[in-house]
Amino acid sequence: MKAKELEKLSIKDLINKEAQLRKELLDLRFKKKVEGLKDKMAIRKKRKDLARVLTVIRLKQLRGES
Repeated sequence: MKAKELEKLSIKDLINKEAQLRKELLDLRFKKKVEGLKDKMAIRKKRKDLARVLTVIRLKQLRGES
């Protein structure tokens, strides 16, 4: 997921995306403890995607977009 793609979305869509990423991150953490992960970088990738979403949300808020 690229920041350019995220900038096209509205703040409401970005907030929904944030909630989805947080849930996926939680699920990955549970899965890691219970059965282990095949993709060792999955948690890091989700965290970076979440950070991108939060950054774009903040930029849009500072610009006064809704």
